[in-house]
Amino acid sequence: MTGQPRTQLSRRGLLGGGAAVAGVAGAFAVGRTTAHADEGATVATGGRSTTYAFRGAHQAGIVTPAQDRLHFAAFDVLTDSRDELVDLLQRWTLAAEQMTAGEPAGTGAIDGDVRLPPDDTGEALDLPASGLTLTFGFGPSLFRDAEGRDRFGLADRQPEALRDLPHFPGDILDPARSGGDLCIQACADDPQVAVHAVRNLARLGFGTVSVRWSQLGFGRTSTTSTSQSTPRNLFGFKDGTANVKAEETAALDEHVWVGDDDPRAGWLVGGSYLVARRINMTIEVWDRQPLGDQEAFVGRTKGTGAPLSGGEEMSEPDFDMPGSNDQPVIATDAHVRVVHPDVHGGARMLRRGYNFVDGSNALGGLDAGLFFIAYVRDPGTHFVPVQLAMSKSDALVEYLEFTGSALFAVPPGVGPGEHVGQSLFA
Repeated sequence: MTGQPRTQLSRRGLLGGGAAVAGVAGAFAVGRTTAHADEGATVATGGRSTTYAFRGAHQAGIVTPAQDRLHFAAFDVLTDSRDELVDLLQRWTLAAEQMTAGEPAGTGAIDGDVRLPPDDTGEALDLPASGLTLTFGFGPSLFRDAEGRDRFGLADRQPEALRDLPHFPGDILDPARSGGDLCIQACADDPQVAVHAVRNLARLGFGTVSVRWSQLGFGRTSTTSTSQSTPRNLFGFKDGTANVKAEETAALDEHVWVGDDDPRAGWLVGGSYLVARRINMTIEVWDRQPLGDQEAFVGRTKGTGAPLSGGEEMSEPDFDMPGSNDQPVIATDAHVRVVHPDVHGGARMLRRGYNFVDGSNALGGLDAGLFFIAYVRDPGTHFVPVQLAMSKSDALVEYLEFTGSALFAVPPGVGPGEHVGQSLFA
């Protein structure tokens, strides 16, 4: 299964260091054992020598245990040539397979002709793979651009669910941080490894694609495996308690993976839809709210993450439990109630979001928040209704600003001898 960790020599041992074996991170395999050391490898602290296979039934970076760092980039395709686009996807596939294995892109940063630019930018030469995964997606505009042109002969293969997300109440979207023909999600346990991967893929695409926007993230805000603890967002609350986990195979089939009965999605079967939303948090305003109010807005305790109706973090909230003044103990506008699957026909998401801090804004406040990423089987049933409910009645929205938005179709995994998205272009 995609997401199974393995160990490998770090970037060809170019600095003579040899590789490390998977440590703690290796234990996060989906129902599997930890990775074994390569012969002659040394043990690295922190388990950063973990690698994940690039090829498999599903793309890595979805059910893979969420790493600590993110570099996400959306691209505009500059060419109108289908052949040039396919050629880029082939080159991206080869480079991605090498980099996720802990090797340089191309022939490397120091092994090539000294008269030519190197095939790899070199900043990750002495770094292990750090659990790097690279996940690729296709935006609606790849099938029909803003003028309705079918540049690559793909319009009749556009799934019905792959449409620009609606403009939700309260959105203040920056067009320069939204949309895109293609996307790459790079996750790793070392920020330099993630940045190196996107940098080299963007370099390979020079003249064929250009970066439309990108986002760095740190501190995962979701748990994608039962082996992981629940992290906290920048409001200080545990986030993603009810997230779909990698071990829930039936739930993945129901809520994450596109099935063969989904309309016009034959090439996408086994893939998913990636929803990206850049959510700024008004940190300074939030920090001035009393603890009791913060917990009431969320519907959970800040310490343990248990619902206000009692129990432990994983306890189901009791929305009927009475509180004071004839009101339920979990308020009707509490976040946990507004987005709960029971309110949305049982629909769930697999979230892979990250915190971000992009310096300060013009008023001196933090330009910070949550870069929300969710994988769903159908955005029309699994995301849009939830976001609409949030925008209309969620108490947290007063402290949030939605500044970026995008939707991508993430094709199934890459088989032997195939390139990313080959099923679409076949």
